Amino acid sequence: IMSKKLFEIIAKIMKVPISEINDDSGPKTIPSWTSFNGYVLLHELVTYYKIQFTIDEAMDVEKISDIKRHLKNHGVNLDD
Repeated sequence: IMSKKLFEIIAKIMKVPISEINDDSGPKTIPSWTSFNGYVLLHELVTYYKIQFTIDEAMDVEKISDIKRHLKNHGVNLDD
């Protein structure tokens, strides 16, 4: 399932257990989700999913469900 891969990427970069991540997780709920780690995450997502986010999309991330919405807008099938 593609969402699992997304959660694995986020868990790896933010150094949190995947069990602590859900669609409502984000910079407000994950202390290690700094602006730097957010940038690293963006880079990983662009590389893994082979897409490009706009500046507006990159700025419009308050939780993981926002990332999923942007990925789906780029044609990524997350199967959930």
